[in-house]
Amino acid sequence: MAMSFFDQFASPSYLGIPLIAVAIALPWVLYPTPSSRWINNRLITLQGWLINRFTNQLMLPLNVGGHKWALLLASLMVFLITINMLGLLPYTFTPTTQLSLNMGFAVPLWLATVIIGMRNQPTVALGHLLPEGTPIPLIPVLIIIETISLFIRPLALGVRLTANLTAGHLLIQLIATAVFVLLPMMPTVAILTATVLFLLTLLEVAVAMIQAYVFVLLLSLYLQENV
Repeated sequence: MAMSFFDQFASPSYLGIPLIAVAIALPWVLYPTPSSRWINNRLITLQGWLINRFTNQLMLPLNVGGHKWALLLASLMVFLITINMLGLLPYTFTPTTQLSLNMGFAVPLWLATVIIGMRNQPTVALGHLLPEGTPIPLIPVLIIIETISLFIRPLALGVRLTANLTAGHLLIQLIATAVFVLLPMMPTVAILTATVLFLLTLLEVAVAMIQAYVFVLLLSLYLQENV
């Protein structure tokens, strides 16, 4: 029984074909296509307003050179939110519970920010490894610590997103199982547990959006250090 709780995180397949590609590609089909008209329907107007507000907030601390990343970061934000939200539906699969997928997002984007910093301003980029005013005996130790923290950044990005979504899905499944077990024996306790399950589901909706925002926000902060 304990092992079956983790079956929801296994990549599904049909006729030997992994369906994770379908789960990744499906969100793009759900977005309404913007038209060239001045007046659109409410859904397209709301979508455009939200993306514009998010992009403005994200690009505010960056200089003009970092604004080239606006389309990429906004698209990644919308994509992660949609995948996380769809994963909360029953009998669905959440690709962002796979560490390999999250690392596939985190490592190339983090590496791109580092390469941009090394190419455009190598002195400033390397200066982050040694804080100003460091005592001479601590210089080798601090360089090693800062280098390790630099390489841990993509791992932290991927693990944070994976751990939060995985923990939320496990909690929902555990409490839902408790509701079904307690319902014939203690209906009152089962109703209270179902209320907790409903509140936890609302919390997971918030976590799904917040974690996608935090993922993109940290990438923008890494970009800010290197542009």
